[in-house]
Amino acid sequence: MAGFLGNFRITLGLSALFALVMIYAFGAQAPGGFDALFWQAVARWVHVVAGILWIGLLYYFNFVQIRKMPEIPAELKPAVSKYIAPEALFWFRWAALVTVVAGLALALLRGHDYAAEMLSLGFAGGYVEGDQQFTLLGIGVWLAIIMFLNVWGIIWPNQKRALGIVEADAETKAKAARIAMLGSRTNLLLSLPMLTSMAMYQTLFG
Repeated sequence: MAGFLGNFRITLGLSALFALVMIYAFGAQAPGGFDALFWQAVARWVHVVAGILWIGLLYYFNFVQIRKMPEIPAELKPAVSKYIAPEALFWFRWAALVTVVAGLALALLRGHDYAAEMLSLGFAGGYVEGDQQFTLLGIGVWLAIIMFLNVWGIIWPNQKRALGIVEADAETKAKAARIAMLGSRTNLLLSLPMLTSMAMYQTLFG
């Protein structure tokens, strides 16, 4: 037991295998079998798993790394900037992409009309009674899209300079580090309203 638990890839692989067996079992027991509703459930599973990784790392950066970096002795900082941060940013940016793609796929699997109402904040086909729920959901969706664009368009390009992945002088690195920090703080600011939209909508309107 200790042998395979000590190996990250084996542990993750076994967890994924168990999850796939359970997903298959749900499809086998679902009233409609492996129908469109089943694939919505699969898309939601991918969306949730990737979202947990994305937002979890966002909170790690903001709750831990950004706050504690100034306290780390100068001789120890390269351990974070050369090894920990690049790895965390790899999972962070790709989890953001998968989260958004899976979320949009889920919306489309629920029907083009549903996706149109969601993305238009309920204004597709006219704003009528009941469209308010799409406004609340759509706000969360667009916040997530803004956060995703922020990850790939602002945070990651500046982190590459700040961490020395892309060559830059000391002044450029310092400026890039501040921009990346502000981008990360922006996503922290948007994260709780976004998560509120997703969780409340799913619970109250389904």
